[in-house]
Amino acid sequence: MIKSTEEIIIYESPDGGKTVYARKIGDTVRTLDHLDSTWLKETQIYERWEKLKPAVYMADNDKSLDDAIKTVEILYALKKKENT
Repeated sequence: MIKSTEEIIIYESPDGGKTVYARKIGDTVRTLDHLDSTWLKETQIYERWEKLKPAVYMADNDKSLDDAIKTVEILYALKKKENT
């Protein structure tokens, strides 16, 4: 039995369940109740990729950056071959 409306918790998800927030009825402050770990990992990888893309363009005019990216490309190719 609900004694008052203050005990009612509202759950909201602005992204279809990837993040779920909870708040008491009438409150405007909400707290994170659930975060989908798979979605979080994908988001972190995407953000990392977005930060690194400009480095590839910058490497066109920066030899040390170009060398570092070539090293990563070689390492990736070796790891990919190793895992197939």
